[in-house]
Amino acid sequence: MRVTQSMLSNNMLRNLSNSYNKLGKLQEQVYTGKKVNRPSDDPVTVMKGMGYRMEVDKVAQFQRNMGEVHNWLDNTDDALDKVGSALKRANELVVSGSTGTMTKEDREKLQSELKQLQEQVRDLANTKVGNKYIFSGTKTNSPLVDENGKFGFMDDSTSPSILDRDSSYLNDVEIEVFSGITLKVNTSGEVFKEIDLVFDNVLKMLDDDSDSREQFDVAIGEIADQLDKVLEVRADLGARQNRAEMMEDRLSTLEISAKKQMSDNEDVDMEKAITEMITEESIHRAALSVGARIIQPSLVDFLR
Repeated sequence: MRVTQSMLSNNMLRNLSNSYNKLGKLQEQVYTGKKVNRPSDDPVTVMKGMGYRMEVDKVAQFQRNMGEVHNWLDNTDDALDKVGSALKRANELVVSGSTGTMTKEDREKLQSELKQLQEQVRDLANTKVGNKYIFSGTKTNSPLVDENGKFGFMDDSTSPSILDRDSSYLNDVEIEVFSGITLKVNTSGEVFKEIDLVFDNVLKMLDDDSDSREQFDVAIGEIADQLDKVLEVRADLGARQNRAEMMEDRLSTLEISAKKQMSDNEDVDMEKAITEMITEESIHRAALSVGARIIQPSLVDFLR
């Protein structure tokens, strides 16, 4: 078969074009650090990468949810800690008043401070995280206690029984922290209602000038019971905080695993890519050098 000059030229140009394409692809991989930069490079790798990226994004969203969980639990614990402090102070006041030596002025001062403590507990019942009331169940846009001291889930604020007026005030608030796994982040506002009733009973007792040592003992016992209930609620809260921390550790491990899978699928082996690029560049330079000898620059050189 006769090999013409045009055949040599066309083959050389085609091979140089392929060499440019390979060199360009390797340069792009080194520049971006990715094996594939468009779906046409490797459709299978791209499809796998989409799945891995979705997993990474899902873990990231759950981690953001964990931040919200910690926010709710930490603020709840802080509020209950202050409630415990208010009850301890109320206990000190009632114990001091049980001596039987109080004057009318002393009784008024005692009532005044107890009323302020009651208001403090009501304010804590309306604690907010962002724009959400954390003790109002799923009715997070409404305060648990209104300006008149009436609780949202009660028909009668002076009744010792829990009567449903709006059950959403007592519903659990749950946040998803993993696929199919949720954590309860709120605490029922019933504990605040029971404490409020104790303050009402103590204040009513102090209004009665004929109160006895036995009445004070009952009041002291009721306050002690509420302190115990607050501790029980905080113990449950602490258990949920521990679980939240363990779940956060699990998400951190999953994040590392998911990112490693995505990296193994998408990221280029930089040492290998640079080596291949240098090799391809050497081949390309050699091809250009040989091609310069094959393609004659003029008819005179061709005839010589």
